[in-house]
Amino acid sequence: MVNCFLVREEDDLTLIDTGLVGSTIGILRAAKTLNSPICRIVLTHAHVDHVGSVDALLRELPTSEFFVGQRESRLLNGDFTLDSGESGKKLLGFPGVKSHPNHCLNDGDRIGSLQAISSPGHTPGHMAYMDVRDGSLLAGDAFTTQTGVVAAGVLKLYFPFPRIFSWNRELAAESARKLLDVKPARLAVGHGKTIESPLTAMERAVELAFKQSGKC
Repeated sequence: MVNCFLVREEDDLTLIDTGLVGSTIGILRAAKTLNSPICRIVLTHAHVDHVGSVDALLRELPTSEFFVGQRESRLLNGDFTLDSGESGKKLLGFPGVKSHPNHCLNDGDRIGSLQAISSPGHTPGHMAYMDVRDGSLLAGDAFTTQTGVVAAGVLKLYFPFPRIFSWNRELAAESARKLLDVKPARLAVGHGKTIESPLTAMERAVELAFKQSGKC
């Protein structure tokens, strides 16, 4: 139901998202099987199922660096104010964390082999990450794949969660198209299986997202 990812760099690992509370032991065990230390923790966004084990992991890994998007960092501190021009549903599901990020990211920033891609809509400051070595896109909740590839903000009656938990569906559709345009070779998401050669499925998902948002 909830995924996080270990990205291998030359001598260490980058962890993308931290799952729910209680995920620490499983994450550390997975890293141990790879015989490499986790040196960076990077968040796609600040929802409870992605930040749940941040504080516990950083207690276990005190030298690890902690990264989050610049806009999303405010939600970690419980600041739900909106910027001028921002609008969306009431912001829910952000428990905050005690740890303070070492680095706040903007669109295009690099963390090792990962390039940050600003993709707001699911949340105000959502970030996805493209591995520039092989084209793997770690898309957070900008897409889900539990019932096929679905963009954030889209309502399917038998699977309503991408709509229910997304803040601004119009912005989410625009971000889904932006992520399609980087032409990933692989789509890895926060909820569902990783998809190889995802472009055709992503195209259909983006088309539906714009249809439901009322935009062309």
